Amino acid sequence: MKDIYKILEERILVLDGAMGTMLQRYKFTEEDFRGERFKDWPVPLQGNNDLLSITQPKAIKEVHRLYFEAGADIVETNTFSGTTIAMADYEMEELVYELNYQSAKIAKEVALEFTEKEPDKPRFVAGSIGPTNKTASMSPDVNDPGYRAVSFDELRIAYKQQVEALLDGGADILLVETVFDTLNAKAALFAIEEVKDERNMNVPIMVSGTITDASGRTLSGQTAEAFLISVSHIPMLSIGFNCALGASQLTPHLEILSQKASFAVSAHPNAGLPNAFGEYDETPEQMANQIKEYLDKHLVNIVGGCCGTTPEHIKAIADLAANYKPRIAEVSV
Repeated sequence: MKDIYKILEERILVLDGAMGTMLQRYKFTEEDFRGERFKDWPVPLQGNNDLLSITQPKAIKEVHRLYFEAGADIVETNTFSGTTIAMADYEMEELVYELNYQSAKIAKEVALEFTEKEPDKPRFVAGSIGPTNKTASMSPDVNDPGYRAVSFDELRIAYKQQVEALLDGGADILLVETVFDTLNAKAALFAIEEVKDERNMNVPIMVSGTITDASGRTLSGQTAEAFLISVSHIPMLSIGFNCALGASQLTPHLEILSQKASFAVSAHPNAGLPNAFGEYDETPEQMANQIKEYLDKHLVNIVGGCCGTTPEHIKAIADLAANYKPRIAEVSV
């Protein structure tokens, strides 16, 4: 199969859209989440989307298939909360390996199916590594600013288990995404480097931060440039931003990355900003029109969608991206 680094030199790669948005369409009940195996689980499981890779694998497979059909080159595994830290909410820490392994396996099966049909357009699986629901840089307690809900080492151990399972299941890329605290991301990257050393292997790494408000900073206070600098010691496939903002609000931050980064730049924004009901109203056409600015300015190498995006959004983006050449890194110091 053609090397992803080579393909990136030739064209813009398309990432998939939102898994959660698609799963909402199924209107799964508590019973659907539990399936037969977890019917007597002691805590509620509805909302644990990662679990659906075990209890509703057909649905997960169908979502991946729809994104590949829409033109995606890369789909993300259904593992955004696939760490012992995040799974503690559901008392499912023991299932973390299985959840990640099955999610990667499902995505890989669909990717191979499409690659066999179109060998000139190989499909890839990115193991989705979310930020967890805890932060290593800040205290959750305003009265105790020195307190931390999680340590770097606890994060490293949790991420290492996730990474091993994703690779065992067949992930081609590891995507550390929605980074709101760079210290969390550093723990994930440290864990990935450990696994690479132990297995004597190389795996492409994507890192994607999230700008949380109009200040243009991550939740832990970094600007786009500071975020780039603080992870640049790791050999990466790409760096970029996802979530929190719509496509147009993300443009100035991508301009900074595009100017400064020596590797590929990625963007997978939301379908606009959420409305009063927390839903996303931006149509595929509206979103593609905004992403056209990224392409006209040659800001990105990889583009896709986050919250509120569907296969229809990804198709509009893929159709547009096919007409453009990828960004070439011309680093200004």
